[in-house]
Amino acid sequence: MAGIGDHDFLPMMFYDACFLVQYMLWCTPGISETEGSLRSFFDFNRKVLRHDLMMLENQLPWLVVETVMRFRPVQLVDFIADWRDYLQDRKILEEKHVVLDDSYDPPHLLGLLRFYMVGTSNTKVHNRAKLELNSISVSVSAIELAEIGITLTAKEETRELIHMGISKKGILSAKLSLAPLSLDDERASFHINMAALELCTTSNFQEAGDEDSAVCSYLLLLSMLVHREEDVQELRKKHLLQGGAGLINKEALGFFTSLQSLPLRGLCYGCVMVEIERYRLERRMRIMVHTFLYRNKRTILGAFSVIGVLVSILGTLMSLKSKSKI
Repeated sequence: MAGIGDHDFLPMMFYDACFLVQYMLWCTPGISETEGSLRSFFDFNRKVLRHDLMMLENQLPWLVVETVMRFRPVQLVDFIADWRDYLQDRKILEEKHVVLDDSYDPPHLLGLLRFYMVGTSNTKVHNRAKLELNSISVSVSAIELAEIGITLTAKEETRELIHMGISKKGILSAKLSLAPLSLDDERASFHINMAALELCTTSNFQEAGDEDSAVCSYLLLLSMLVHREEDVQELRKKHLLQGGAGLINKEALGFFTSLQSLPLRGLCYGCVMVEIERYRLERRMRIMVHTFLYRNKRTILGAFSVIGVLVSILGTLMSLKSKSKI
């Protein structure tokens, strides 16, 4: 800002806000209000614009944008729905409409979109997963989860990032559910900037609400599961990582491993780790049985296969013996 006075700065914010409002109109049914050459510019540069408009350092105060929208109204419900739809390759045909929360005062466009991408927790994390522990793991691999009977599951019915956690599935198993993720360069950048916003605006994650660190928690949970390209492919098999036109496995691995430098904080992340530890403590005997079956499943299946062959041979011999007596 050195050398830039109000005479230059205020018009610059105004022009940027006008451009942003025109872009928002282009993303919504108000496209007819956008001049032809500008529509062509938006369409040709859509990827660059989505990347640049979501960068934390490029954000305009929402007050300025709101002021311009008084003259050029934008249907925010449609704009937010358009962005939410863009972030996923798998479309929900009968998706619930966006309901604006009048109590939320966004600081800027990135903050507005993050608020509706995160969603609202039904239960405060402070009241969940209370358990006295002498120690707790702050990280766990996908293989460790599989061995103790916790399977990864995509929550296809929601796109809100805050909905993550452990739920019991069967006698010897449970499932860790998260919202699915679709990745390309723009979507990866958008998630990184949402996480950066949380880190910049939340001074104490332990005292803040779980919504305030949901993006960091979500990305941390995914990154702790990925160490090899095979792990990325496993996320695809579990439908946690969706779409085929985005980042290839090697690029997705680079994205996830870069997130492992995020500080291990975030109430939703901490809550999930406590839930995993509680599962370990409460189901020790069942976990021992499941781990044995998991580690020896090939041998067990081979044994059953051999037994099946032997039973078939014995059945054939008994049939031949019966015929010979006749």
